Amino acid sequence: MEFHGEHLIVVDTHADSLGAVLRGERHLFERSQQGQLDFPRMREAGHTLQFFSLWVEPEYKPERALWRLLQYVDAFWQEIGEHPEWIQPVTDRATLQTVIEERTLGGVMSVEGAEGLGTDPRMVCILHRLGVRLLSLTWNERNALADGAGEDPGGGGVSRAGRAIIHELNRTNIVVDVSHLTEAAFWDVLEISTRPVIASHSNARALAAHRRNLSDAQIRALAEQGGIMGITFVRDFLGGQGDVERVIDHMKYVVDLVGDDRHVGLGSDFDGVDEPVRGLEDVTRLPDLAARMSARGFSDMTIRRILGQNYLEFFQQVWN
Repeated sequence: MEFHGEHLIVVDTHADSLGAVLRGERHLFERSQQGQLDFPRMREAGHTLQFFSLWVEPEYKPERALWRLLQYVDAFWQEIGEHPEWIQPVTDRATLQTVIEERTLGGVMSVEGAEGLGTDPRMVCILHRLGVRLLSLTWNERNALADGAGEDPGGGGVSRAGRAIIHELNRTNIVVDVSHLTEAAFWDVLEISTRPVIASHSNARALAAHRRNLSDAQIRALAEQGGIMGITFVRDFLGGQGDVERVIDHMKYVVDLVGDDRHVGLGSDFDGVDEPVRGLEDVTRLPDLAARMSARGFSDMTIRRILGQNYLEFFQQVWN
């Protein structure tokens, strides 16, 4: 993205666009008026790196969760892996560096809810071989690994099987994602994981009292451990007017809370929302977000960090 005469790296750690592919609604390599994200629109916006969620819908759980997860993996490699004219798969530091140097698009697979793994840590290695580089233990519900945010208040934490999965995620350099966990499970993950984790798409509970958002204590702990919080464009998680200014409110709150602009990023949830945020209707509006951040007093360096540099440095370190 070009901004104030400089090239900005843009990284977004959550989009549900592959679901539209599996439903037969569109292809991501074709510009569409549907949805919020596709490769041509990403190119127009000056996007850099997008994490594509493999979200197994509830009707497939638990018996057909692995079957559906593998369909998502296949959709990723069909859409991203076979269209180098638009986008490059990113699986390690070398492929990430290529995307940065060539100023092209990169795509990464992330698993949102790990029912497809069952309780077998060996499945983590298989997912790694398939290209997965980010994983959350559960979505909103309880599974064999942990409790999701839908179980709060009073939900439980990470199970013994979940602990084994986290250890294998750490070993294989798949980043643990704490979005969608109960508060108890969040604290368990921070205690178990030997590597920094991220919240790929969560906001500040102090500004919007939603169980999917993080408390001040959680945000501080995530930052202290070296993690990053992806501010998400979900109206229910934003509160207020649910517009682009409210997105910036959450960014500013987290920066002020931890006293550092290195622990905030983007986790849009594009194509995972029914009603887009005003001013951020699709990926082509990201340059407008940068302009609004500047108008709100964010320095060019802070804008650079939040839009992508923070996540870039994080994954360069983790995937080293």
